[in-house]
Amino acid sequence: FTPLMCFTLFCVVSVTNVPSPHSTIRPGSPVPVNTNNPGVRKAARFGVYRYNNSSNDLFLFKESQIKKAMVQIVRGLKYMLHVEIKRTVCQKRNHSSLDCCHFQREKHLQQMLRCYFEVWITPWIHKVHIPVAHC
Repeated sequence: FTPLMCFTLFCVVSVTNVPSPHSTIRPGSPVPVNTNNPGVRKAARFGVYRYNNSSNDLFLFKESQIKKAMVQIVRGLKYMLHVEIKRTVCQKRNHSSLDCCHFQREKHLQQMLRCYFEVWITPWIHKVHIPVAHC
């Protein structure tokens, strides 16, 4: 396991703890990363935006829990995330900020989805690409 140092949207593999030549971790291989990492949280939000833009639901969804996160350094950072998202009280037509949206309280409107997002972030050119968003 190679530790990562993460800053906003960018992580650097620690050079102080280089895996041995017999390690199963190879350069460019995905490595686990803390689900509370700010870069992971931003990547999850990008995945949710992609889901909301492609769904026909009247309400916006928001990430409720990031279950598992991996990151791979490939011409930027590729996050592989398993995320639970839930329906909020905010309707799409209002274009609310997700930070201000609370989860549905009405039982018949509550909905939770398990999603897998791949979010590729190239911070130096301010580019985000989401090739995979399955819920």
